[in-house]
Amino acid sequence: MTTPETESRTGGALSSPAEELRTAISGFVAEFKDFSTGISAALQKQDDRMNKLDRKTMMMNRPALAMGAEVEAPHQKAFAAYLRSGEDDGLRTLALEGKGMSTAVSGDGGYLVDPQTSDTIKSTLSTTASIRAIANVVNVDATSYDVLVDHTEMGAGWATETASQDETDTPVIDRITIPLHELSALPKASQRLLDDSAFDIEGWLAQRIADKFARSEAAAFVNGDGVDKPKGILSYPSVDNDVWTWGNIGYVPTGVNGELGETDAMIDLVYALGAEYRAGAVFVMNSRTAGSVRKLKDADGRFLWSDGLASGEPARLLGYPVLIAEDMPDAGDGTTPIAFGDFNAGYTVAERPDLRVLRDPFSAKPHVLFYATKRVGGAVSDFAAIKLLKFAVA
Repeated sequence: MTTPETESRTGGALSSPAEELRTAISGFVAEFKDFSTGISAALQKQDDRMNKLDRKTMMMNRPALAMGAEVEAPHQKAFAAYLRSGEDDGLRTLALEGKGMSTAVSGDGGYLVDPQTSDTIKSTLSTTASIRAIANVVNVDATSYDVLVDHTEMGAGWATETASQDETDTPVIDRITIPLHELSALPKASQRLLDDSAFDIEGWLAQRIADKFARSEAAAFVNGDGVDKPKGILSYPSVDNDVWTWGNIGYVPTGVNGELGETDAMIDLVYALGAEYRAGAVFVMNSRTAGSVRKLKDADGRFLWSDGLASGEPARLLGYPVLIAEDMPDAGDGTTPIAFGDFNAGYTVAERPDLRVLRDPFSAKPHVLFYATKRVGGAVSDFAAIKLLKFAVA
């Protein structure tokens, strides 16, 4: 082997491709390590910053030591103080929020009941056996509520291409005005009882007012004469359904004075109501009438009355729900103890959403009177939606 040949193979001035590749890889690895080290340092710094922020946030949310949490809402404490001692400073300085109360009442006229008490009263009224449970209930901010009713047919006729057209009848719209009347309750309690911290004044007051309002409303929605109270369904003139006209409530006679007679009268009552109302129709009667009706059987010996299959479901008569309203009259000569109709369309209850309570420690000493008022009205809004069963020959 010659000397020049040996020098060229042992590395002279030129390098092999493998060495160049190793050199490039070594440089890349070194640069990647530097990049990775920088990223790790940046992430660690960010993590430390987030931990410090979390610690600061937790310290700010921590409750102060040796301080008790506010359990009662401010309006409840102020209202309870007013009821117990007549102290109204808390109510006068209380900031009212629109989302919490709908109406503000001045100190001279009484104060709004706190929301918890108002909800209790509303719930009791809604679940009471009253026409309210099946009627159309609306909230108003005025002294009356108007219902516009179109109860007449608009004329129509068949047209041809060339013949002239005659003028058709125009529909007539009636306005039914439902005035709001003041419903009041006047429970009382001794000052010693109010001073007892164990006495639940709010719950007691709510229950007393609810009981009084429920009984008064239930009676007025059935028999009220419309003078300083709602007008009940039985206070309107009633005529035989065969000659019924708007403004009257149609009735179906049983054919027997003072008695229900055969089951045909019940079936006639159902179909005296228009088909558009029967889908939402309900029977209304008191417990004594219901005791007689549930004994009725058809020609095959099957009872017309069927109890609800589920808890809370109303009983059904001829397939329609039954509401037991104790203010409906008993069976007698010429009475109308059973009503049938779509009361959601036929009867409207209008009320203001606020309730006033005025504390009076002077009129009945040593007792304290609580004068609670609410404004409510009611009237028939669709005379075609309600029918009566009259226990008479005709």
